[in-house]
Amino acid sequence: MRSRLLILVTAAWLAACATPPKAPEPVVEAPPTPAVEEAPKFKNSTLKYLANRKLKPQPTRPLNVRSRCSHSDAIGTVTRLNMLVKEAEVKSFDAQVSMKGHGVCRFNMKDFKQDAKLPQVLLRHKQENDCTVRMWEQGHNVTIAFNSCHKSCDGKAFDYLWPVVVDARNGRCH
Repeated sequence: MRSRLLILVTAAWLAACATPPKAPEPVVEAPPTPAVEEAPKFKNSTLKYLANRKLKPQPTRPLNVRSRCSHSDAIGTVTRLNMLVKEAEVKSFDAQVSMKGHGVCRFNMKDFKQDAKLPQVLLRHKQENDCTVRMWEQGHNVTIAFNSCHKSCDGKAFDYLWPVVVDARNGRCH
């Protein structure tokens, strides 16, 4: 037992006298090398597909569309539209969208003033500054989108309002 105690005391004494290990030397980083531009690496397969296509931007040109249409979809939304836009100047605009069970939204040119022609037609409500209607062309379709126009709708109908799409070739809405 005494020899064990002597061994433990000696081991403790030697451990107390030991020097701590040296701190690691700081790593010196090499100066950055000039960046070489390489093709972007896409993780998403859709982006990879788009990167290999020769996509061109939509041309910016004055919008020309005439439509007098009515459309109802499978869930009971009924759209009625009468509009004429010549050289990005809105001549007439009257839209009514009824959402079954939610109410009706009404938009009429007399309540709006035109703020922009290009790159998109922009109509701003005369009383509600936040309420805007934008129109733009995508291929053969013209999209009409409504933003912050809650007061142009009954109840919460605006929460269910989607953009109206018109085929510029024949004026049909869908």
